[in-house]
Amino acid sequence: MDVELIHLRTLTAIARHGTFSRAGESLRLSQPAVSHHIRHLETALGTRVLERMGKRVGVTRAGEIILERSRRIFDELDAAAQEIQRLRGVVSGRVRLGTGATASIYFLPTLLRRLRRRFPDLELMVVTGNAPEIAAGVVAGDLDLGVVTLPVPEARLHVSPFWTDALVAIVPSEGPWKLKRPAAPTDLARVPLIVYERGGSIRRVIDDWFRRGGVTPRIAMELGNAEAIKELVAAGLGIAITSAVTITADTARGTIKVVPLAPPLARRLGVIRKKRGAASPAVTLVLDALLAFEPDERSARRRAR
Repeated sequence: MDVELIHLRTLTAIARHGTFSRAGESLRLSQPAVSHHIRHLETALGTRVLERMGKRVGVTRAGEIILERSRRIFDELDAAAQEIQRLRGVVSGRVRLGTGATASIYFLPTLLRRLRRRFPDLELMVVTGNAPEIAAGVVAGDLDLGVVTLPVPEARLHVSPFWTDALVAIVPSEGPWKLKRPAAPTDLARVPLIVYERGGSIRRVIDDWFRRGGVTPRIAMELGNAEAIKELVAAGLGIAITSAVTITADTARGTIKVVPLAPPLARRLGVIRKKRGAASPAVTLVLDALLAFEPDERSARRRAR
């Protein structure tokens, strides 16, 4: 079977972008060249791998099969290239890391900056999403590693503890609400609460905390951004529960105050990777760095508490 790698890369690009023209742009190929690659591939396979649907292009079942095998081929070639680079004392290659918003803003920048400085040939791609999306991406092979809230109900993943993220209540420096220290669910249920939007892991942990306390909070606003939540609290529009690592700069400026919770509330973060298959040197490097990482915010978090 006379199949060339460039033809497989072209098919992969078309499946990703949905059109010949966008695939050509991503590969820096003309549209006639893209068409030629697909005709050659279909001739070699003896079947169609794409079907036209108006202006867009869909993948046939045969195309899906060849795409799945192609992914494995390219992964093996990348791993081989990384092994050869490692023999030369160079760590290179691409690592696809999935994470939530808090980790991507408050934990990972320091780690990734250190890795980039030490290993300039390392290509780091960060994708944000919720824990189920990231776990599904790791299982499917679209992501190499994930930093997610635990537990992760997926038997095909290996989980390593990463960080215990303490949650605290935050109140405006000047406001009408006086909370007991520490504050219980019944205390916070009486005030307007600004919370993370539904579907996120922090929101799930907060909802469970109120549920265990036997009360329903007065939700005033739902947002997906920690910075927006802090600004609204500082403006006196409500009280929030958020990660302690997100508010150290704000407490230093005096815009908000921290109130500990009773019972204490935290979420456990873990690093997930696929159980089956050997990790590339680049993935192993990033995994080891994650597991050994001591975020600068740890001492700041203790001060905030």
